[in-house]
Amino acid sequence: MWRTVLATLCGLATWAIAVTLLNFGLRAAIPGYHAAEATLQFTLAMKIGRLTEAAVTSIAAGVVVAWIDPSRKWTSWIVGLIILALFLPVHVGIWNKFPAWYHLAFLVPLAPLVALGAWLWRQGGVQSRATLA
Repeated sequence: MWRTVLATLCGLATWAIAVTLLNFGLRAAIPGYHAAEATLQFTLAMKIGRLTEAAVTSIAAGVVVAWIDPSRKWTSWIVGLIILALFLPVHVGIWNKFPAWYHLAFLVPLAPLVALGAWLWRQGGVQSRATLA
């Protein structure tokens, strides 16, 4: 049980830290991105960058969850659903600032991508353990 709690907390922390670090990368890589953050007036490239950032971050969170709690497959889903629950009110509040496809592309895959990250780690973890045996 404690392993599951630790995995959940570490998965959430991983998501927060990774999204912050990747956002610094977006600021450095895309001219005008930092200024666009204040007004939420993102170009298509900026929106795609943000969606990619969320996807990569979600997968990374899932990897951390599975690394800490490899025996429980549902822990990654819990982490993904917590993240979704945190972002749903935010996206409802800014619904008019972005097209519907953007909100859906962000919200719908959040939990599945965390689960995918956990699954990918388990697949790689199983292969490397089998190779060592």
